[in-house]
Amino acid sequence: MKIDVEAIKKLREATGAGVADCRMALEQSKGDAKKATEILRKKGIEKADKKSDRQVKAGMVFTYAHHTGRVGVILALACETDFVAKTDDFQNLGRELALHVCASTPSNVEELLKQEYVRDPSKTIENLIKEVIGKLGENIQVLEFKVVKV
Repeated sequence: MKIDVEAIKKLREATGAGVADCRMALEQSKGDAKKATEILRKKGIEKADKKSDRQVKAGMVFTYAHHTGRVGVILALACETDFVAKTDDFQNLGRELALHVCASTPSNVEELLKQEYVRDPSKTIENLIKEVIGKLGENIQVLEFKVVKV
């Protein structure tokens, strides 16, 4: 099946996956963008599982304070290199995780990873992180977080 360049471009913009991966996913799904997105998501999770043993030596600390000012979160998110820590995808993940922790107040990292993501209950936090790992190609881990309430 011949895949249109525009279809590849749209899928790449939507998922952040590489051109070759987008073409392959569209070919496997016979041009169905929704199925292709799911194929890429699964491929990203598989990549993430392979990277889970890598050592994380860089990262950033993220904060979130609820608009009422009565609850806030500080969260340490680690990755392998400073280069990835500065990417928009990593930054967005850190902010989203801090917001999620504020909204759901898990007691530890293991509990956090098993929770449904507040913005999209069809995903767990662990799968959300794995999607970003698949996109960025580095191991990413939540090291710790602290919730402060007034």
